[in-house]
Amino acid sequence: MIGLTSLTTNGRPLVAPKLNRRRALFVLLKIDEILGWEKAADQERDSRFVDLGRYLCEVRSGQYWRLDNLKSFDEFLEKKFPESRRKAYYLMAIHEHLPRIPKADLRSMGWTKARELAKVVRRERQGFDCAPWVHKARELPREEFKREVERHLTGKETEPWEILYFKAYKGQLPVIEQALETAALMLGTDKSRGYCLEMICADFLAGASLEAGTEGTLFIALTRLTGALPVTQRLQLLDIVRNSLEPIQTEAAATEA
Repeated sequence: MIGLTSLTTNGRPLVAPKLNRRRALFVLLKIDEILGWEKAADQERDSRFVDLGRYLCEVRSGQYWRLDNLKSFDEFLEKKFPESRRKAYYLMAIHEHLPRIPKADLRSMGWTKARELAKVVRRERQGFDCAPWVHKARELPREEFKREVERHLTGKETEPWEILYFKAYKGQLPVIEQALETAALMLGTDKSRGYCLEMICADFLAGASLEAGTEGTLFIALTRLTGALPVTQRLQLLDIVRNSLEPIQTEAAATEA
């Protein structure tokens, strides 16, 4: 849809802009030049993300993709970014939403931080305070800066996270996938696979004999699981817990008497 916005206005087709072949050829060659660094120098390529985003926006607005006999801007992106067009749209968003930030600052923070900063600009618009956010992007590590942006946008504190790596044989994958899918159906499909795995492990701990020191881990997992339930189910669970505690409370009262 983004690639088509330059073609219509209120449902009426616009006249295609006059194709500046010389400028179009220059811009397309620049894009190929920047993308060409991917195999030899990823770091150098990422340092030029500011230029790449600017050129991509110009290709879209000037319809330079016609020079390659392509039918749309999306087709152009599919050709230039065969693995994923998402990064191209991120780079264009950086160029469109962060014009007030000097290029040198953008290059120093890197494209992933600039992508997160664009989210703040979209929210704040004219009220965006540039200097403090540029300072945060320059000083904070990437993941910490990402959490800072998410906390600002949602008002919620986010947990630090890690990526776990372990080997699984192909014969084990069906069991693992089925367990994760079942957990997702029980907890809600909006939950991450990491969250589902945590609940599977909590269920295992609940059924296993608890050794010293594992009670706290189980309690934390069960607390998170309870918080994911709808209010009605949480109230039902509360009644079940109360009923299960009544014999214990009665026995304790009799002992004290």
